Amino acid sequence: MENEYKYKVKMTCSGCSGAVNRVLSRLPQVHNIDIDMENQIVTVKTTLSKEEIFQVISKTGKETTQL
Repeated sequence: MENEYKYKVKMTCSGCSGAVNRVLSRLPQVHNIDIDMENQIVTVKTTLSKEEIFQVISKTGKETTQL
């Protein structure tokens, strides 16, 4: 079952959003990634759990909060 999760991720530049996009796009279970730099919101459609995606984003070193 596919779920949609949202995270607040502190991103200050395109390099930050690129890092988040890179780690998420490597996961075959992630079907869609939307990064809103203005509001610093990352929306992910995936079959993984909310916590699994949170852990992946956190590995980038960006301050991340589950919404």
